[in-house]
Order: sequence, then C-alpha cells, then structure tokens
Amino acid sequence: MPWWEFVLRAIAVYVVLLSLVRLSGKRTVGQFTPFDLIVVVLLGTAVQNSLIGEDTSLPGGLILAATLVALNWLTGFVTARHPALDRLVEGSPVLLARDGVVFEAALRRQSISRAEFESEMRAADCAEAADIRLAVLETNGRISIVKCDPG
Repeated sequence: MPWWEFVLRAIAVYVVLLSLVRLSGKRTVGQFTPFDLIVVVLLGTAVQNSLIGEDTSLPGGLILAATLVALNWLTGFVTARHPALDRLVEGSPVLLARDGVVFEAALRRQSISRAEFESEMRAADCAEAADIRLAVLETNGRISIVKCDPG
C-alpha cells in the first residue's frame, strides 16, 4: 500500500473516532470505568483493519503511528489558538449546581447519577447540597465543586 494511503486512512479514522468520543459525552473521557476500558480496547480492535488494511509491515505501522501523533498535536495546536474550534472539539463546561441547588436535569443530560454526584460532593468535603457554591462538569469530564464560604 502506498504511504499516502496510510496517512489518509489515519486521518479518516482519527476524525471519525474524535467525533464519536465527542458525541458520547464528557463523562466518557473524564473517568474510565471497566466498561469504558473495554469499549476503548474494542474500538482499537475494530478500527485496526481500517487503518492497516492488508499491510502489516513495520514501515506501514510507523507511518500510521507518526500520522496519528501528528494529528493529535495539530488538533491541540489549532484548538489552543481558535476558541470556537476548541469548543467544538472539547465542548464547554456544564453547570451542575449553584448556591446549594442541584440541577437534576443537567445531571440527567450529562448521564451523571445522583449517587455519582454525591460521591463527588463527599470528595469535595460537602456533606449536603447546601454546602455547594458551584459545581461544574469540566470539559475533561471531571466535576469541580466550589464550597460555600464557611460562616
């Protein structure tokens, strides 16, 4: 297979997988469960043939690896300089709670169970929702909780 076909295949697979991960939501990226790990391994296996075709040569694998690393670097470079593209690729933070009020609809939209949110509250040393000044689902999938000022 010619070298440029490896590059085109890598670009196509990268764009499709990036889109699928983006559509699957922030929680997919932020915290891997055992199920998420299985999905990632299966995705890698599923796209392997799309990437390499019949060519399992060392040069072909190296061209693919270099192309994927270059695409990843290029994506970071471009999104760091263009906020609109960054929002498209990374998404925007989502407000989950403010001033002691938890937005249940936001939790549902982001596929966060109440039990998972309460676990994050405990990790932030918030015994109850009233202790929360602000809770945000960040673009990296983590939940940031800012406690109310004591007193």
